Amino acid sequence: MKFIKLSIATALLATLSYAEEKKSDLEVSANVALTSNYVWRGMTQSRNSPAVQGGFDLSYKGFYTGVWGSNINFDSKASVEIDVYLGYAGEIGKFSYDVGYCQYMYPNETDELNFGEAYLSLGYDFDVVSISAKYYLGIDTNDVANQVTDYEPGDAWEAAVSVPLPMDITIDALYGSYDDAQDGNKNNFGDYYSATVTKAFGKYELSLAYTVMDYDQVDGGYDGDGKEDNIVVTLGASF
Repeated sequence: MKFIKLSIATALLATLSYAEEKKSDLEVSANVALTSNYVWRGMTQSRNSPAVQGGFDLSYKGFYTGVWGSNINFDSKASVEIDVYLGYAGEIGKFSYDVGYCQYMYPNETDELNFGEAYLSLGYDFDVVSISAKYYLGIDTNDVANQVTDYEPGDAWEAAVSVPLPMDITIDALYGSYDDAQDGNKNNFGDYYSATVTKAFGKYELSLAYTVMDYDQVDGGYDGDGKEDNIVVTLGASF
């Protein structure tokens, strides 16, 4: 009888341990941020005004999915951007990779502005510095993108370097290029770059960034030299 009780207890312990291990593979996280200017690839999405942003992520053994949103200010009826994404990320030693898809959605302007991007990212950690490269392939998901006045997504690539410093400070630098699929229209973009200093306070982060977009084609709303630059302050938290 004692042997049977011991066997049952052992089996129960093993089952609970296995269940806890499986449970720990599933992770849920949330993030929220207040930024002085929502800048995406060097271009303000909030007309140089503050934005409140946040999202949720769910991951399991390298697979992940999530949703993220922010207020925006375009010359349109859209006032909110909602991104939904999914993918798979992993590491092999100091080598990292990430492949996935993101859908950009703009309520009230769904047919005109919505689009998607497939992406692939590769990186390597040298301990004192890490480097990465990322490629984005634009995908049409709206109904009227072939009109010359509407946005048709192209592709983009980025190269980035990150340097961790003492006192939980990180310096990041990024250079990228964004090409519109409709050459010659007002959405013909260009090269963008940024430099960011981030200080972590536990679950909180405070960052200061300098961002630039050098437009290939100058159009209404851009600086006379076809350049847009911004200084952005962001306070964020992760849970």
